[in-house]
Amino acid sequence: MSENEPSQAPPDPGLRASDADREHLVDELEQHAIDGRLTTDEFEQRTGQAYAARTLGELEALRRDLPATPQGQALTHRERRSHLSKRMLQETGGSAGLFAVCTVIWLASGASGQFWPVWVLIVVVLSLVRNGWALYGPGADLDAVEADLDARRERRREHAQHHGDHDVRRVERRADRRLDR
Repeated sequence: MSENEPSQAPPDPGLRASDADREHLVDELEQHAIDGRLTTDEFEQRTGQAYAARTLGELEALRRDLPATPQGQALTHRERRSHLSKRMLQETGGSAGLFAVCTVIWLASGASGQFWPVWVLIVVVLSLVRNGWALYGPGADLDAVEADLDARRERRREHAQHHGDHDVRRVERRADRRLDR
């Protein structure tokens, strides 16, 4: 796998391969040789080509006719889960920011009475627990988690676009009023 951020689409085959990418492929090729999918000559030839490869596309060509190894699948799964965890934490960060603002407001207003920002904190914690369960709980479905994150992102984009259209129309109306004067 590339050191680049994992995503649903395969990495650009024109990207430069790292030493870690090459070593990962050689480990996979060794497993395929052990399993009898490659002869010793094929293994040595592909290993040499792997160390000479400059791009991810060249490395991918060397594994194209071989099935994924369990170690490769586990690594891909871990990288994908890590990427999705980062995305979820970024989304939860907005709620944590809201909690911080509410706490500052509570402190600025004298910090008297009940600590009401705790209700915002509860929402943040519930979101973290829900997201953690979706990623690390039994039967975690990374495809479903990714689809959910993508759908949320799309809703935010549509919402921003909708509000952006309102802002443009408001500016146009103001400009029209100025011209009418």
